[in-house]
Amino acid sequence: MFFLTDRPILGCCCDMKFAVISDVHGNLEALEAVLDRIDADEIFCLGDLVDYGAQPNEVIGVVKKRGVACVLGNHDQAALDGDTSMFNPRAAMSSVWTRRVLTDESSDYLRSLPQELRPELEVETYFTHGSPDDRLWEYVDPRTHSDLFGHYLGRLRVRLIGLGHTHVPYVWKEGGGSVFNPGSVGQPRDGDRRASFAEVTVRGEEAAVEVRRVEYDFEAAASKIRAAGLPGAFADRLATGT
Repeated sequence: MFFLTDRPILGCCCDMKFAVISDVHGNLEALEAVLDRIDADEIFCLGDLVDYGAQPNEVIGVVKKRGVACVLGNHDQAALDGDTSMFNPRAAMSSVWTRRVLTDESSDYLRSLPQELRPELEVETYFTHGSPDDRLWEYVDPRTHSDLFGHYLGRLRVRLIGLGHTHVPYVWKEGGGSVFNPGSVGQPRDGDRRASFAEVTVRGEEAAVEVRRVEYDFEAAASKIRAAGLPGAFADRLATGT
């Protein structure tokens, strides 16, 4: 079963709320708009802080300042090791640029990130960028993977799994478990140009996941991409979310 909604959750004093972001991709305007919207006890990030966008160092600085707990994404890894063999030519060009402009401090931060997280929350939770089977590179889509979601939950012995990488949000829930993707903050690809994130409210042993969308100054972010000499396609797609 799938759920995707912007409806508000009516909370109570005993609720625990956290937010999950992913795939910021150097888009500072989108990140700041999302963080301004979030009202939660904790924030987690499912990887790909850098690449495509023009402000990777600034994005990392904001994430560090806010104390966001992150996992490593495939673009983060490529910015560290320089391996662009899995990328198309435009993505490879962007990765080379990102690797060149990253400060030593930013590189050290990316290098410190784990490929998975099991945070201590009131509900057993697992976070990674790709999938539990390939934490950096596998694209998990409900149309191809929903039969595996129950298997993931049982194998990992958790009730909540958050995955990134696809830039397309979804929430799958069945029985006592949920698998979700918060979508992309900085490069949405589901036809909605607004930045996307997930809000999770935990009541007792139940976790309710809601996808939220936020308007941001995408034109400013696109202008910075073009000014940096990055491929124009990464600027153009911000207007359409495709």
